[in-house]
Amino acid sequence: MAHVAAWKKDTVSEIVKDIVESPVVAIVDMHGIPGQQIQSMRAGLREHAVLKMTKNNLIVLALEEAAKKKPGIEALKDSVHGQCAIVATDMNPFKLCKKLEATMTPAAAKPGQLAPKDIIVPKGPTPFGPGPIIGELQKIGLPAAIEAGKIAIKKDTTLVKCGEPIPANIAAMLPKLEILPMIVGMDLRSVFEDGIVYKKDVLAITDDYYQTMFATAAQNARALAIGIAYCTKDTIVPLVAKAFREAMGLSISAAIPTKENIKILLAKADSQMLAVASVSGYSNDAIVSRLNSAAAVAAVKPAAGSVKAEKKVEEKEEEQVSEEDAAAGLSALFG
Repeated sequence: MAHVAAWKKDTVSEIVKDIVESPVVAIVDMHGIPGQQIQSMRAGLREHAVLKMTKNNLIVLALEEAAKKKPGIEALKDSVHGQCAIVATDMNPFKLCKKLEATMTPAAAKPGQLAPKDIIVPKGPTPFGPGPIIGELQKIGLPAAIEAGKIAIKKDTTLVKCGEPIPANIAAMLPKLEILPMIVGMDLRSVFEDGIVYKKDVLAITDDYYQTMFATAAQNARALAIGIAYCTKDTIVPLVAKAFREAMGLSISAAIPTKENIKILLAKADSQMLAVASVSGYSNDAIVSRLNSAAAVAAVKPAAGSVKAEKKVEEKEEEQVSEEDAAAGLSALFG
């Protein structure tokens, strides 16, 4: 039987203890993070989390051992590959995801790394004064020239396209141009809590995502309830107001007089009377005078404006209808 080093046994035991004692356990990607930055990240997590980096096979052994006391935790083994670490914490998965996202910082590119996006050197002055470096800039494909005592780039230039490897000479020049194209930090792979494994795409949401989703659902439910006339304490007022408006419209169309619509009916009848008088050539002086006045007003104020004004008046009247008035109106119409 092969001898197992004591430090390996101790490391596995420590990780198992952290896993069992913590409600949330995660696997994070540590690829490309400098050692000094890792120490800083570990310090930032220390208050609420324990970060352990070791050989992947030891993390897998620890997960298998911890699964005896915390069933389902072994599902995290699929995320153990490459450069990774295990995090045991009392933070919920969403807070942990936000905490890890905050560790992401720009970093210089290394030769051969794939560009995460198009690496573009913008048009304008560089930090360099006139000197031999202008030749180095031109050698990597930058249209450099001396302008106002500074080396300047004459136009926006793409040095490396997204997904392409970054050549060594370009990787060496980018920091001098103050361009840090890489983003490094603890990238969440998966999280375990209460028997469920969450991936980053589930957790990486905005802070107000669920609040907005529930608010939208509530608005849609209310609109649907009003549309199908479903009575609740939240819909009864708009439903009564809607019923009053519809009843008022019906009573006016059918010329059924009530105390709520009598003025509207009389105004409608008067308008129809003037229309008939205009067509028939009725010669009553009072009516002729009113017809002339109406024509003069129409000439000054376009009909479209009048229609809009009438709509605004109607809307204002509808807004002023109280629940009691609406109920009274319904009673008067159909009671």
